[in-house]
Amino acid sequence: MTEELLRMRGITKSFPGVTALREVELSVRRGEIHGVCGENGAGKSTLMKILSGVHPHGSYDGEIEFDGRPRAFTGIRDSEAVGIVIIHQELALVPQLSIAENLFLGNEKARRGVIDWNRTNHAAQRHLRRVGLRENPTTAAGELGVGKQQLVEIAKALSKQVRLLILDEPTAALNDDDSAHLLGLLRGLREDGITCVVISHKLNEITAIADTVTILRDGRTVETLDVAVDAVTEERLIAGMVGRDLEHRFPPRDPVAPGEEVLRIEDWTVHSPANPDRRVVDRATLSLREGEVVGLAGLMGAGRTELAMSVFGRSFGVNVSGRVLKHGREIDVRTVRSAIRNGIAYVSEDRKRYGLNLVADVKRNVSAAGLGSLARGGWVDEHEEFRVAQRFRDRLRIKAPDVLAPTHTLSGGNQQKVVLAKWMFTEPEVLILDEPTRGVDVGAKYEIYTIVNSLAAQGKAVLVISSELPELLGLCDRIYALSAGRITGELSRAEATQERLMHLMTQEVGS
Repeated sequence: MTEELLRMRGITKSFPGVTALREVELSVRRGEIHGVCGENGAGKSTLMKILSGVHPHGSYDGEIEFDGRPRAFTGIRDSEAVGIVIIHQELALVPQLSIAENLFLGNEKARRGVIDWNRTNHAAQRHLRRVGLRENPTTAAGELGVGKQQLVEIAKALSKQVRLLILDEPTAALNDDDSAHLLGLLRGLREDGITCVVISHKLNEITAIADTVTILRDGRTVETLDVAVDAVTEERLIAGMVGRDLEHRFPPRDPVAPGEEVLRIEDWTVHSPANPDRRVVDRATLSLREGEVVGLAGLMGAGRTELAMSVFGRSFGVNVSGRVLKHGREIDVRTVRSAIRNGIAYVSEDRKRYGLNLVADVKRNVSAAGLGSLARGGWVDEHEEFRVAQRFRDRLRIKAPDVLAPTHTLSGGNQQKVVLAKWMFTEPEVLILDEPTRGVDVGAKYEIYTIVNSLAAQGKAVLVISSELPELLGLCDRIYALSAGRITGELSRAEATQERLMHLMTQEVGS
């Protein structure tokens, strides 16, 4: 049996008003990839922050044993000193600094108080090669894509002589190619004897890469499975995470004949702000009807988000042309205010950057897009604002102590519900949902799908943009495919399959 490297016993951690972890047990074997699964709010990240010293010894109950010795980490430096390194979901690189400077930030290679840049850059290049990056170490980190930034973070961990590498949602923001490369790198690290703990909502990746998997639910350990002997499947993991079998990943929806056309986007063309000669959306035409959920499928770079943002007040793009018609009449969507006034709402794919004010409370976020309806004589009626937020908290089952809770304290799934509540409060006729379940666990996904279905049942027209084809197939009445900025086809629910959609999404388009 492989030797145990890490043991966490009876870990209990409380925050004001909530117990995040209750008597959690975690055992990780030397040289394995250990997956940690659970719904948003299950306690995964909190457990890893305890292990890495972010939550110091004394702020929790329980014991940590690493490499056969009891440990009491009072900070990240303590855990890194024994070879435990954590890479958080929100990458911690300084964009203005070079790759080499980021790799050795706080651990500079200096002689007599002066940084040895030649030694620094050569060492950085060596670590970059190990993770498969050929970038010049003097390149600014901010010039790299998210996939390469993730690899720089791993190279940084390798520079610290890592023995246990913790990755929190490492592929959440990556495309399929970057995700595959990262998973291949983790397999290589395992062969080199480095132990990895991976937190991920992408259960297919967990089943593909992990040797063992621990499931957390409501702050407790449910079970630890050995992938080689326990017949671990996505369905088995889901059942452990949510406490019930999910025979269907999508809530039932009674088929309803869609009503009249609500919105029509006609001959829509958008040029890139960085290169005004390049069309990112090219003469696209699509329509949405009452009570209908319509999907928009496309590979990375196809122009899905660019189309959505340009329609919503021209939030993206230059030299935008084409028409937007609502109930057959052309409307003005040249500003966000005019788009909202015309009954259009847009839920961004990046909720933390564009969808929420994370330092504000739930109440203020829910009311943000519709404050005008709460104003009396130029002043916001705070009592009515509170009632509105409370109503949406109950209606969408937002898990928060109360509507005065800071939004950043909520789990990802509940933050997404707050964004939905914000736009539902504006009472739109059309909702554009861009990656509505990104970074959200399977239980919260089901609840969000239920909300989408209820919006359609109210007669709303919903456009869903998603990178997950099964999500579009399970949720949508019709699906448009986009390739290189052009609509290449439209399939009904009965016609749509992953193969047919992929064919349309990869179709070459003429000039």
